[in-house]
Amino acid sequence: MGVLFGGVAPASAHAALLGSDPAQGTVVDKAPTEVTLTFSEQVALSDGSLQVLDPQGRRVDTGKPSNLSGTMYGVQVRPGLPKGTYTVTYQVVSADSHPVSGAFTFSVGAPSATTVSASGPTAGGGVVGWLYGFARYVSYAGFIVLVGGAAFVLACWQRGAGVRAVQRLVVSGWVALTSATLALLLLRGSYTGSGKVADIFDVSLIGQVLQTKAGAALVSRLLLLAAGALFIAVLFGAYVRRDADAEGMVGAGGEAGGSADLDDDGDGQDAAGGDPSGESAAQDAEKRDLTFGLAVGGTVVAAGLAATWAMAEHASTGIQTGLAMPVDILHLLAVAVWLGGLTTLLVALYRAPSIEAAAVGRFSRLAFGSVVVLTATGVYQAWRQLGSWSALTGTPYGQLLLVKVALVAVLVGIAWISRRWTARLADAPDTTVGTLNTADTAGKKRATVAAKASAQASARASAKTSAKGSAQDGDGGSERAAQLARQQAAMTAAQAKRAREADPVRSGLRRSVLAEAGVAVVLLAVATVLTTTEPGRTEEAARAATASTSQQSGPLSLKMPFDTGGQDGKGTVEVTLDPARVGSDEMHVYVVRPNGKAFDVPEVKVDFTLESKDIGPLPVEPDRIATGHWSASGVQIPMAGDWKIAVTVRTSDIDQTTVNKNAKIG
Repeated sequence: MGVLFGGVAPASAHAALLGSDPAQGTVVDKAPTEVTLTFSEQVALSDGSLQVLDPQGRRVDTGKPSNLSGTMYGVQVRPGLPKGTYTVTYQVVSADSHPVSGAFTFSVGAPSATTVSASGPTAGGGVVGWLYGFARYVSYAGFIVLVGGAAFVLACWQRGAGVRAVQRLVVSGWVALTSATLALLLLRGSYTGSGKVADIFDVSLIGQVLQTKAGAALVSRLLLLAAGALFIAVLFGAYVRRDADAEGMVGAGGEAGGSADLDDDGDGQDAAGGDPSGESAAQDAEKRDLTFGLAVGGTVVAAGLAATWAMAEHASTGIQTGLAMPVDILHLLAVAVWLGGLTTLLVALYRAPSIEAAAVGRFSRLAFGSVVVLTATGVYQAWRQLGSWSALTGTPYGQLLLVKVALVAVLVGIAWISRRWTARLADAPDTTVGTLNTADTAGKKRATVAAKASAQASARASAKTSAKGSAQDGDGGSERAAQLARQQAAMTAAQAKRAREADPVRSGLRRSVLAEAGVAVVLLAVATVLTTTEPGRTEEAARAATASTSQQSGPLSLKMPFDTGGQDGKGTVEVTLDPARVGSDEMHVYVVRPNGKAFDVPEVKVDFTLESKDIGPLPVEPDRIATGHWSASGVQIPMAGDWKIAVTVRTSDIDQTTVNKNAKIG
């Protein structure tokens, strides 16, 4: 971890404003013809992304904003802007699909009062922002339930494909993900734009969304969900049909072979001359082929769905995107297999007729592998999005990540308890947990067979009685036998339920799995918020850029010795600038003799020159305050940079000299 958090090139995720021209708070002498903004990464613009407002709140920008070069964007303004304070607002979409907004001011000539709020628009806020965040949470939850539930059935409990509660759970995951994706597609235009509820159904905005990376990802997700619907139909339909066919064959064999079902000589042939072992081998091979095909198809669909997040969010921008996106896909799949399988197990334990201990054990091993993948990919993602240990504790992203890690640790701890219950369950006499155990199922089957046999016997008795003229008595006997059979089955099920509820192993497993599911719900909420939070690496890069332009803020003091060449022409001049930043500053000039006493010279002049930008010299003539002390207020520094400060000192009518020194200002 120490190596991972070592210094590397900065990465971007959410875009951050690094600079502007005119700079924030600048007072410029001449009105600009264009306002430019530089971000930490490329951003997407719309017609109103960059606006320049006069003190009364009227727009003075003209034309559409454009990309000038790289990460620099600009918008033209009306020529000859009058004096006053102007507000620049921006609302753009970063490369990871999240909206970024803000505002700053600059002044022409001199600052003035303004009616415009300097806070600017709030992207992603309000009712639309809340709805968008909720839809994101539902989409993640639906993906987890859909993928995790299907994986649980395929890898751990194929008989669960015929359980109605499991079917409803997986289908609910598909419905939730599909509905949330449609909602995100409708909300996207308003979410990244005006934030108005009325704009949700604006067809023009939806058309604009479809042309963006996020819109393409959402449409791709809908197409993959159509394939997912076909996968679900095959998964549940094929397995349920196979189980029904197998039961039908067993039932047919029972009727053909009488009450014994098996041959008496033990040669594997029934009375009709069939070969059950051969048919069983063929069925097993067919089932393996079906499972393999479903596993391949399901993996492709699940990976494609995960890719729709990876290709449009944090993993798609910054450093190592070629590695980050596959890692993000693996991370999402591991989360889905673990938490979605956990949800399916919880439903099976409470709602399914039965579930074998072997299936619980298989999921325990699958969940362990998912946690290993989750940990490895999570460490890489944390390094990529943070970049330093300071970002782990000093940024909102890092703090949320710590909360997520803590929740995962709690979840793993509870899972360890569940594994202990699973181990104890495997050592139990029977191998089934749930509503009915193996013995209970067998008892129910025996009761059902007995009921059918009683009904058939009654039917035969009824036929004989009818031949003798007593049909009415025969019908009454048949109904009575069926009623007794139903009562017997109900009593058998009730006894099984009481025995199951009294089993401490099964009860302990249920409680621990329920606790895991509760923590998982909170964990998913934190993860959803984390995906919309500015990564720590980007935030620290923006802070560093801001600090680099303001590191010289605060009083600046320069001392320069001079010699005019005449009699009594030597001394030292000291220039102080407060606060030494872009905008308005206060300047003081002190002139002293070599012995440190104030030097009463007739004139002092100061010039400021920014040679790198061909600005200046900007002359300043301070006023004499006292012997050896001159002062000037409202000294305007238009731009940050390495300024040359030149001071001209005249000690007599003919003796003067100019000394200079460079200093970073702004």
